[in-house]
Amino acid sequence: MTRAQILMTLGVLSLATALTRVLPFLLFPGSKKPPEFVQYLGKVLPFPVIGMLVVYCFRNVSFSSYPFGIPELAGLLYVVLVHRWKHNLLLSIVGGAAFYVLLSRVL
Repeated sequence: MTRAQILMTLGVLSLATALTRVLPFLLFPGSKKPPEFVQYLGKVLPFPVIGMLVVYCFRNVSFSSYPFGIPELAGLLYVVLVHRWKHNLLLSIVGGAAFYVLLSRVL
């Protein structure tokens, strides 16, 4: 790619990212109540999305060969237990990732 193409690509990507952040606020301003369907999706979609992320994280884990998925399962257990204990998303996710990386390097 030429320098101009790289700059145009970065510009389009930046604009698209900014648009996805701003568009909900433009469509549903704070003074206006969102449609019932949007509220319904906001209530039911987080659970399947989290489920898909968990399945995606475990897609390439081999439970039949060493280390038998121990780092992944221990990381998942860490995230669940710390989140239930502290109710802090940042602590549970970042701590779980760090714990997983540590275990994957040690085992």
